[in-house]
Amino acid sequence: MATTTGTRTLHHWIGGRPDGTPAARSGAITASATGAVSGHVPFAAAALVARAVAAAAAAAEDWGRASLGRRAKVLFAFRALLDERRDELAALIVREHGKVRADALGEVQRGLEVVEFACGLGHLLKGELSAEVSGGVDSYSLRQPLGVVAGITPFNFPVMVPMWMVPIALACGNAFVLKPSEQDPSPSLLIAELLREAGLPDGVFSVVHGDREAVEAILAHPGIAAVSFVGSTPVARHVHETATRHGKRVQALGGAKNHAVVLPDADLDLAADALVSAGYGSAGQRCMAVSVGVLVGDVAVPLIARLRERIAALVVADGTRPGADMGPLVSAAHLERVRGYVERGVQDGATLLVDGRELPVDGGKGGHFIGPTLFDDVEPGMAIYDEEVFGPVLVLVRRATYREALDLVAANPYGNGAAIFTNDGGAARAFEQEAGAGMVGINVPIPVPMAYHSFGGWKDSLFGDLHVHGPDGVRFYTRGKVVTRRWPDPRHRGVDLGFPAEG
Repeated sequence: MATTTGTRTLHHWIGGRPDGTPAARSGAITASATGAVSGHVPFAAAALVARAVAAAAAAAEDWGRASLGRRAKVLFAFRALLDERRDELAALIVREHGKVRADALGEVQRGLEVVEFACGLGHLLKGELSAEVSGGVDSYSLRQPLGVVAGITPFNFPVMVPMWMVPIALACGNAFVLKPSEQDPSPSLLIAELLREAGLPDGVFSVVHGDREAVEAILAHPGIAAVSFVGSTPVARHVHETATRHGKRVQALGGAKNHAVVLPDADLDLAADALVSAGYGSAGQRCMAVSVGVLVGDVAVPLIARLRERIAALVVADGTRPGADMGPLVSAAHLERVRGYVERGVQDGATLLVDGRELPVDGGKGGHFIGPTLFDDVEPGMAIYDEEVFGPVLVLVRRATYREALDLVAANPYGNGAAIFTNDGGAARAFEQEAGAGMVGINVPIPVPMAYHSFGGWKDSLFGDLHVHGPDGVRFYTRGKVVTRRWPDPRHRGVDLGFPAEG
């Protein structure tokens, strides 16, 4: 049972200021390391979402016409404030999400990098010009803002994922409505305050909290031109189908089951370090976590020994504690879900090598803790292989050859990320060409691209055409327009009903 200690009630952010409209429903925010209720978050009804969209629409026109220099000035100031307040943001992440401090700081840093990319908006929004496409006629392209856009973001990265969307949307001249996860909503409000301090006009950025009712209102509202989403595959599919039915453009990133193939010639110490780091970092609550290790040939026995050694040395504790490697899960409900998957793995016949339910936790009483868990002899058809566990559960599948391992990756319905560990350049090149995933790592377990490339998967990991941030982000948050221009010239007179054949 969660205890209540010093709770506070959060607010929405509309029109550049806190909005404390009383809510008929609310949710509890828990400190993941203790289970104590630290606050309550109001759940927006459709009417409040509509009010946020109206404020955004009123501000979007002027912001969309603002000079590139003015927009850049705001983004540069925002970047400086994020950097200055990074410890405060990280502390909010640790308290509500549960990840360790170093991991939280890393999340803030990755968000900062997207802001830095967006600060180059003068270059990013350049069009193209072709002179003299016909006699005295020029043709050129423009990219213009959509108006009001929205983002629906998950609990696992309460700073980084909004930063995938917000800076680029604002740089492109849009107003943005954010619906963060109700499980760790506090960072979004600090982001709103920093944007206001950076000089962003009132109404250009709004935060509405809530659950499915708020999401459905966003998907249906006619004043929202585009929706960005990150979350599970079933919800991503629903977001895509619903929002597109209402005439919106959509980028909806879904779940993952990321495979790491380890070939016999791999550096096994490097591979073991990578699998443990990528499998258990952030307690496995990353869409790019490695959740399946595919052990090829005779690599299994020596690699498993290395994995066990590294797992035994991990410290599972409150994320604020020095030396903590892994913190708790985000909620009691999620903890029970992950524990259920571990039990199903045993029932399905997988070999449980390390049982995280039994590992000691430093100060874990009341918290949502489960230790690193390792399964061997896993096969498709088992729930721990087929489904996204989203916890510190690494499963191992054995295959005899590279081709069998590749076929396993190809058959999986998810296509977010895939990695290979090898010293064979030919095998690595073949894998990068053949792996059915949007992001591929070669001796890199979590191949998340830098901000100036785009992030996104294939298959059931992405619904929509464009990935987030990077060049695709700019394309998503703008409309293309082509202008064909001729200035009056006294030499060109008279009616000509023919189609121009030449200049």
